[in-house]
Parts: sequence; C-alpha cells; structure tokens
Amino acid sequence: MIEIRWHGRGGQGAKTISQILARINLRHGQYAQAFPEFGPERSGAPIRAYNRIADKQIIIHSGVYNPDVAVVIDESLLYSENPTAGLKPDGVLVVNTACSPEEIRQGAGFPGRIVTVDADKIANEKGTGFANVPMLGAVVAVLGVDLALAEDELRQALGERMSGAVLQKNLDSFRAGYLAAKEVYVAG
Repeated sequence: MIEIRWHGRGGQGAKTISQILARINLRHGQYAQAFPEFGPERSGAPIRAYNRIADKQIIIHSGVYNPDVAVVIDESLLYSENPTAGLKPDGVLVVNTACSPEEIRQGAGFPGRIVTVDADKIANEKGTGFANVPMLGAVVAVLGVDLALAEDELRQALGERMSGAVLQKNLDSFRAGYLAAKEVYVAG
C-alpha cells in the first residue's frame, strides 16, 4: 500500500486533487482512499488531504502518519507544518518550489528523495493560476502511473466542472507538472 499526505492551504485544491488521484488509481484497477483533514478554518489555513492506494481492499480508516509520499503545494508549509514528520526514510518529498532538491534538503533536513516542481510557474504559464493540477501531475509521475490513462481520467473529472479552453489549460498544466517531475525523479 502507498500512503500519500498532501499539505496545502484552504482553497488551493489539495482535497480535490487527492480525490482525482484516487479516481485515477481506481481506473488503474487499484483500491484507493481520498479524504481531507481540516477544521472550521477559512481559506488560506493549512489543511491536509490523504490518499491510500493498494492492490487489495484497504481496511485502515485513519489519517496518514507515515506516508510514502508527502506533497507540499505551498512551500511556506515546509517550515511551519513539518510535512516531513513521519515521512518514511525511503519516501519521496514532492515540493512546489523554484528551489533545487538540494536547497530543499538543506532547509527541510529530509534525507530521502526530493522532487521539486515549480508548479506555480507552470500554472501561471499555462493560464490556470493554481498549482494543484501540476502537483497532481508530479505525484502521478512519482507513482509511475501511465500518463495517458491519468490524463484521460483527469479530463473526465475536470470535465464535470469545466470545459473548452479552461479544461485544456488544466490538462496542459498537468502534463507539464508530470514531465517536470519525471525529469527530476529519474535524474535523482
């Protein structure tokens, strides 16, 4: 089983993206869970979302305390929320940042694999303005999920909420995040 913990702020789409990742993996023939953890906070407050992905039925129903992958959508949370807490030593830290993995390692102190993707820049260049979709692409790359399958499921999931040029911008943003992470993950 693979466990993923997302760190974001209210309104950044961590909950939505964790749900879409679950759909992608369900379509891939796996079992999946997706659920958020937040209180009555307002937009901008730190939140967590979780995924579990497995080849057999998942019977655990709690937060993710020892993730295989920790995803940081808002870089400022690296230093205020300690997203590496409990992250397995052989796990992967995926961070939305313009910094290199080595720069993040120095600041976060995590000895394992670090994948950095400038999802904010990708989102702005592609015209979406939200880092969550390129970060989903990065996580899909790290997990080794087939890009075409993931894009198709994302198209269906987002197609329920948007269409036309806006949908295409998000698909382009997803693909750019995937390719950027794939480059860093393979090199690391």
